[in-house]
Amino acid sequence: MRWFEFCRTYVAGRWRTSAAKTREGMADGLAAVSLAMVKRGNGVPPDGQLRLAFRWAIVPANARKDPPAELKAAYDWLTTADRPVLDVADAEVFEDVLYRIGYKLDGAPAAGDTYRRRRRALNTALEHAVVAGELPENPLQRARRKRISSNDVVDRRVLVNALQARQLLAGVSYVGSWDRCRGRRLTAFYAVLYYAGLRPAEAVGLRRSDCDLPDAGWGTLTLRETRPVSGKQWTDSGERHDRRGLKAREARSDRPVPIPPVLVTILRTHLDTFGSAKEGRVFGNERGGVVGSSTYWRVWEEAREYALPPDRVASPLAGRPYDLRHACITRWLNAGVPIAEVARRVGNSPEVIHRRYHGCIDGHEEAANAKITKALEEDGDTA
Repeated sequence: MRWFEFCRTYVAGRWRTSAAKTREGMADGLAAVSLAMVKRGNGVPPDGQLRLAFRWAIVPANARKDPPAELKAAYDWLTTADRPVLDVADAEVFEDVLYRIGYKLDGAPAAGDTYRRRRRALNTALEHAVVAGELPENPLQRARRKRISSNDVVDRRVLVNALQARQLLAGVSYVGSWDRCRGRRLTAFYAVLYYAGLRPAEAVGLRRSDCDLPDAGWGTLTLRETRPVSGKQWTDSGERHDRRGLKAREARSDRPVPIPPVLVTILRTHLDTFGSAKEGRVFGNERGGVVGSSTYWRVWEEAREYALPPDRVASPLAGRPYDLRHACITRWLNAGVPIAEVARRVGNSPEVIHRRYHGCIDGHEEAANAKITKALEEDGDTA
């Protein structure tokens, strides 16, 4: 079996049971590998076109369609100049395969997360090739992993303090004209990230029925659904937002998150002013549809310019909406909330919380230094 035919068959078999993000990641990883699995020669299309053609052609719904005119040459090359699957075991070809999953088209190293995602996609595909009898063994199992630095630790420079957070939320309300309410519609959206530690995709999927908002005291958000953004070609519905259960949880499980009175008030005001969007969602765009990631990114970029001095705008401080979640988690940890409880509320494991936020706890270095000083004094090593 040749490489592209194998990939198309393999992806079609996994499509029905995979989430949209998984489908997209699978296509990206195999598209990168495919640059090593086609023969080179006169007239070969640019690598960027080959990747685009692969990503289009690998979608099962496109199997019987003619490729777009701008991708036809690359599609024809992929489907006629691709190598047999068995060639992946050739040492020279496999070396190129490893290069393709670790580097971008411009020759720069790929991000650590990108490399790991592509390697996982390739490994799963090659394991399937072994089961299908196309390979005697998975050559990736013998290959040493590329050493990459971890970018999983939160950068303290992105964290906002309480005053900066309030200024940013106020800045959001000034974005857009007052009658269109572009920013005001999203003030509470960013507030749930900062005060409850939600992921943006969880906030997008939040419904009015998920909110317990009493007249006084603490409330509760019961999270049941997330709406991650994917291209229309990767979702079953043909919409950009996939509909999934909570990350790292069973499909029907939920996650109750207690919320402080300040957030209860913000959400009550939001619902009194704008009501619920379609399907009972708390947040919606001007037409009541799903809030797109491009929308809340643009509003956030404008709000930073309103709320922060120029030197701060140019800094990493709260550079992404997701950084509000980081600030929330850090604040809880500094308040002394046990790591296990923080992990439960934000939907991570305690190990992830400890690894990602260990260096963001105030007084951490001072406490460590005090312990070392005490040990030195006990050993008689102090001057």
